[in-house]
Amino acid sequence: MELFNGDIQWKYEDLEDSMTDALINDKPQFVRLFCENGLNILNYLTYRRLESLYRSLSDSSLAYIMLQRRLSERQYLAGSMPCMDGGVTTPLKNPQSALTGPISAKELSLYEVSRLVWDLMGDVCQPFYFGPLGLDPSFSTRRSIKQVNKILLGECTYRDQRCRSPWAALFIWAVLQNRSEMAIFFWEMAGESVLSALGGCKILRELSKFENEAENKLALKELAQKLENLAHDVFAECYQSSESRSFTLLIRKSPVWGEATCLQMATAADARLFFSHDGVQALLNQIWWGDMEQSTEVWKLILTFFIPPLLYTDLVSFREQEEEVNSLGAHQGRDIDSLDGNDGTVFSLADIIQNEEEAEEFQALKERMKVLLPSNSKRPFILTRWRQFWFAPVTSFLGNVLMYFLFLCLFAFVLLVDFKPPLPDGPSTAEYVLYFWVFTLVCEEIRQTFFMCGNSVLQRMKNYIQDVWNKCDLTAIILFTVALCCRMFSWSYEFGRAVMAIDYMVFTLRLIHIFAIHKQLGPKIIIVGKMMKDIFFFLFFLAVWLMAYGVANQALLYSYDPRPDWIFRRVFYRPYLHIFGQIPINEMDADKLIKIKCTNNHTLIEQGQEPCTSTYANWLVVILLVVYLLVTNILLVNLLIAMFSYTFSKVQEHSDTYWKFQRYNLIVEYHSRPSLAPPFIIISHLHLLIKRYIRRIPSVKSKHLVLELHGRKASRLNTWEAIQKENLLSAQNKRKRESDTARLKSTSVKVDSVLKQMTEIRDHDRRLRLLETELEYCCSTLSWMVEALSQSNVIKANRPPPLLRDLTPLSPR
Repeated sequence: MELFNGDIQWKYEDLEDSMTDALINDKPQFVRLFCENGLNILNYLTYRRLESLYRSLSDSSLAYIMLQRRLSERQYLAGSMPCMDGGVTTPLKNPQSALTGPISAKELSLYEVSRLVWDLMGDVCQPFYFGPLGLDPSFSTRRSIKQVNKILLGECTYRDQRCRSPWAALFIWAVLQNRSEMAIFFWEMAGESVLSALGGCKILRELSKFENEAENKLALKELAQKLENLAHDVFAECYQSSESRSFTLLIRKSPVWGEATCLQMATAADARLFFSHDGVQALLNQIWWGDMEQSTEVWKLILTFFIPPLLYTDLVSFREQEEEVNSLGAHQGRDIDSLDGNDGTVFSLADIIQNEEEAEEFQALKERMKVLLPSNSKRPFILTRWRQFWFAPVTSFLGNVLMYFLFLCLFAFVLLVDFKPPLPDGPSTAEYVLYFWVFTLVCEEIRQTFFMCGNSVLQRMKNYIQDVWNKCDLTAIILFTVALCCRMFSWSYEFGRAVMAIDYMVFTLRLIHIFAIHKQLGPKIIIVGKMMKDIFFFLFFLAVWLMAYGVANQALLYSYDPRPDWIFRRVFYRPYLHIFGQIPINEMDADKLIKIKCTNNHTLIEQGQEPCTSTYANWLVVILLVVYLLVTNILLVNLLIAMFSYTFSKVQEHSDTYWKFQRYNLIVEYHSRPSLAPPFIIISHLHLLIKRYIRRIPSVKSKHLVLELHGRKASRLNTWEAIQKENLLSAQNKRKRESDTARLKSTSVKVDSVLKQMTEIRDHDRRLRLLETELEYCCSTLSWMVEALSQSNVIKANRPPPLLRDLTPLSPR
């Protein structure tokens, strides 16, 4: 551009100031221009300047309002000023505080930014910017605020430090303001493209939940979907280039995004499209099957489950460790010379966990794999094969399904056949077995709640309760506990038996979650879940008509009947049965009334006698019945069918995508579960307790879903990912240039240029004609003056006046 054509001598300080103005005023073209012409982003973005950018947010933006709340919270807890609800707060912007001037503790700091991003991201990653502030995620809010205020009232040395990940910090800043073009540019410049796009998608979708204006909410969702599409496309390019590296990319912990992985971020961002990619599903399949071949039939697994010695036959095929290591070495030999070479080899978990880049490290890798892999060659073959089978998530799932069916059979047997009276006659032996079985289920729920990853006990409980099926488990356990306590006493025995019967239904409904892994049943379960929402709307309309018709029908048929149970029965229960054709004509039609002993005496009716049916407006009762059946059986039922059809057609298109996303959660759940199923799971719990908390042996399974890379390996992976991103962007730009729309736009630009030039030519022609007219006038005037002077005696000419030569032939017309 003309700004850098050499006419202007730019100072670096002026370039930084111009960059700040371009960022604040949302000028992505200028930001790109400054970055391409000498601006060093590492030197430019300090934490002081980052705080200044956040102070420049628009007063009407959602991010500004949320930052203001957290600033007020810090000020209130620190005792520096009242809370936002109880008094006046200091705004984020202070006209007296320059970019390099002193900033008081009452103004926006990096802590508020960190709190906002952490609240939006949740526990999927560690808090941002806690390192420069010297904070720890385990600190309480009050302790963190106390330390932050102590830093802010001091020298604030952190503000002069360079931002560790400037492009990622600017990307988050742009995303929080929903600046689409600016965010896409920063995403292009930042590293870890897939994770960055998913992180931005997570922030935007969380922001959309707090946005009240429909237009802004839609804009947030559109940008979130755009970033998810970018993550999907970049990963597709990576998967096409190298399958093993793309698997490593999914489970690699990111130091920039708070130790999060792509799979964790995609789950938190509800990125269903990303999970539907074949590469993600291929990784999940390898985790699901463990060291077994993915082509193994289910009947072979079931047979081996009941007859374990079949493990040591050829009935179930396993991938051998040495073959995996050799295949990895061959892969490294092919891949060492190029970062973007194609690779179509299928790799096992061993390749994903330890995918090295240098051939000279192959021997060290082989030694590490011998330590890390479950199929340790140092172990005896019997123990190795045993671990390969029983430690696979598919085996854990199969065992839980089979044992859960056995649990339901035992529950039904106790409830129907062997439910003994209270103490001392009961409970029976089978019931005691049932109690122990449920106790092992409770132990597993406790393990899932308190012994999984999380920042605090409260956060772990929150994560546990957010899952719908965990709520179902918790309800079933609470009902069983209530039923167990009540059945032990004679006065509450029947109530306890009734609660246990209801509890059996809850335990049985839990089977729906188990079958979500099935390829055909999984999408249908999702459709059923969506249709349940339609039923609630249908029940609302039905309740309105039930109330209207039931009350009118009761008032017309019975002039006085104060019994509450009969009022409920005739107002709600009978009209509901009318929908299914159960209409008591002998009580509603005056011509078919059956003579029964009844009375109209209010005193006798209150004592319990049957009131007589009123026949005064019987014709109106029949008309109301006809209208009620017309509305409910034809209008509302067909409305429900239409809603079901719409939901089915809408969800069916994306049901496979939804199912793949739900499948990931199930795979993660059974990947982390102990190998044995209830009630034998108590053995696994004791083993884990000794292994993790007494012997302090780390988990090997955790490396299947989370991998740490450092140094050269992490750098090479980031470089390879950046290359794939550039390939994708180049291909997209090429398609954009070649598209019909782009061609029409280019043609339109050229036509506009031609029209502009034609306008300029016409203007020049007009000016030339005007100049010719003026010259003609000057020539005529000079001729007149020459003629006048030649006839006067004022001037004595020594020679005659010059003659005008005829230039007409030389000038084309």
